[in-house]
Amino acid sequence: MTKKGRPMSNKMSEISQLSQLCKTQLDLLFDLRDIILLHQTKVLQSSHPNPLNGFGKKCFSQTDEDGITLEILRRIGKLQNGVYVEFGVGDGMENNTLILAALGWKGFWVGGENLKFNVDDIDNRKFSYLKEWVTLENIAHLTTKGLLEINAKEMDVISLDLDGNDIYLVEELLNNNFRPKLFIVEYNSKFPPPVEFRIAYDPQHTWKGDDYYGASLTSFNRLLSKFSYRLICCNSHTGSNAFFIDSRYSELFSDVPADVNQIYVGPRYHLHANYGHPKSIKTINRIFGTE
Repeated sequence: MTKKGRPMSNKMSEISQLSQLCKTQLDLLFDLRDIILLHQTKVLQSSHPNPLNGFGKKCFSQTDEDGITLEILRRIGKLQNGVYVEFGVGDGMENNTLILAALGWKGFWVGGENLKFNVDDIDNRKFSYLKEWVTLENIAHLTTKGLLEINAKEMDVISLDLDGNDIYLVEELLNNNFRPKLFIVEYNSKFPPPVEFRIAYDPQHTWKGDDYYGASLTSFNRLLSKFSYRLICCNSHTGSNAFFIDSRYSELFSDVPADVNQIYVGPRYHLHANYGHPKSIKTINRIFGTE
């Protein structure tokens, strides 16, 4: 009994009920936020001057990158039998190239984290994971090693999301004649065109969650243009990933604006609390043929 004669069990029950009510209300608020966020993204995609933005869809990517990737590959006639490489894949459950693995492509990942699924059971002729810290000094070697492990000579898509030295690593890949058809790179969208910005190269750099990371879109565009790549899209949902195509495919993107200002998307780092059903490792295992 409490001092006022009220059973403690009743009081605890009321607290439990109140806690459950608060949780339900909070879940509803998150659901409402996701609905608003999805609507805003659709509006931004449809109103953007670049028609590629309208193809944005989320499957395994963090936001709408997957749909853009698929449309680019459809236009260049490379939806099947491709080779992907991704630097910076987190735990393997959400990145830019899982969608390509789902298409049956082979490829390899490089990153510093443990993956949530067992890579030892995957056919190593189709996939390899190199658990390494990526630097200027080793990226060319790691790329050569990864290609050898999957018995490939060239790559169709390279994606980089390492939260820091990315522009230096892209330049090193190009200087070593690694030329994919498509580059997907994370840019620092705080800096709109024509601002040029890149962090100082630091092989030990780790992102602190602030605005000191990566390089501006203009800086990436200046670098990749020198190697005959063309900027063709930035994703609408977050304004964090830029897509560069080998210029020999440029005529297939005649509807894409030539002005970088009409392609740039500013920062909008609002992620869904929930999107579809929860992720399952069984889905990943099925994609890689280990289930």
